[in-house]
Amino acid sequence: MHDTTALLVELGAVILGLGIIGRFAGRIGLSPVPLYLLAGLAFGHGGVVPLSASEDFISVGAEIGVVLLLLLLGLEYSASELVGNLRAQYPSGAVDFVLNAVPGAVAALLLGWGPVTAVALAGVTWVSSSGVIAKVLTDLGRLGNRETPVVLGVLVIEDLAMAVYLPLLTTLLAGLGLAAGGVTLAIALGTVGTVLYLALRHGRLLSKAVSSDNPEMLLLVVLGLALVVAGITQKLQVSAAVGAFLVGIALSGEVAAGAGRLLTPLRDLFAAVFFVFFGLSTDPAAIPPVLLPALALALVTTGTKIVTGWYAARRAGVHPRGRLRAGGALVARGEFSIVIAGLAVATEPRIGPLATAYVLILVVAGPPAARYTEPAVAALGRLLGRDAFARPMPEPVEAAEAAGAAGTFEVTPPEDSTARR
Repeated sequence: MHDTTALLVELGAVILGLGIIGRFAGRIGLSPVPLYLLAGLAFGHGGVVPLSASEDFISVGAEIGVVLLLLLLGLEYSASELVGNLRAQYPSGAVDFVLNAVPGAVAALLLGWGPVTAVALAGVTWVSSSGVIAKVLTDLGRLGNRETPVVLGVLVIEDLAMAVYLPLLTTLLAGLGLAAGGVTLAIALGTVGTVLYLALRHGRLLSKAVSSDNPEMLLLVVLGLALVVAGITQKLQVSAAVGAFLVGIALSGEVAAGAGRLLTPLRDLFAAVFFVFFGLSTDPAAIPPVLLPALALALVTTGTKIVTGWYAARRAGVHPRGRLRAGGALVARGEFSIVIAGLAVATEPRIGPLATAYVLILVVAGPPAARYTEPAVAALGRLLGRDAFARPMPEPVEAAEAAGAAGTFEVTPPEDSTARR
């Protein structure tokens, strides 16, 4: 009874605190994500008031939060739009890999950590946080913007690439033979291919099977399906986030709209829990010794992510303002980076604190970067007497075709997008 009482009190205090933090962030016009993370640091091991009774519950809630974030994002787009976006954006995925994985690999080699750890740190700096970015795009009211499908395409390519990268990294870290590593990799690729095939070919049948006039039944079926698929894909060495996202795109029409309305409050609750848990899992005492190298790496890869977003949006014919918004939105790192570092920490213990500090810096800097990159560059241009955004640039033929392949979306003016906060 005592443990249950402590669990209820701690959990209630955390949720109440999140509500107060969220209201405060709304009053000052900022995303609450950085404040959620700082709250997690305060309540984690080594923090001001460590939590104990509710830590396991918060851990499970964090996993559900990631699933709901990606499920709701997937409900915004159809399977055909996803495929068109991937076809249009695969060169951007290659540029993203080169610009953002290389700095991590070089840093590991300079620190003398060896080639295997270099592969791990390359993954830490490469992959943006789908969970953080999905929340930030929602908070800023940018889901309907022209550049959002471009950001989504880069994120999906990264997430799907993890189906290849994570088994490969695990094989390198464990020193497995070629045969064992090949089997793991084949299972991962087969899982992604199967889920994509079902989403593309049988999405309408799935929507019809899930459809219900009873909101309670619709909520239970969609949420249960997303959790089951997420669990199966994670068991098969594929990200749970990828599975949840693919469930979202497999649903369409009234089912997607109804499920989105019902699941939005749950997403907001568990997404907040996810960000708090991220802070809880970080020991504040381990951050200062690695703060300078982590900060240097964060500065470099912030720039490379902005360049990635600019390049990807330019290929889709997006106006320069939207290109900067796309680049700023991609800055945050998060859940995948921590998973990768956790796999490598047994081989090189020093990668743990460095990755934690690096991700904490960028997960805090990510929401402001998404919001202020475009206006900051515009202000700098005005100071220099040059306004690069004065007139829209004509779209090349190939850029217009890429934009069409990404699907048709309503373009929200920059002023409207930021004013929604």
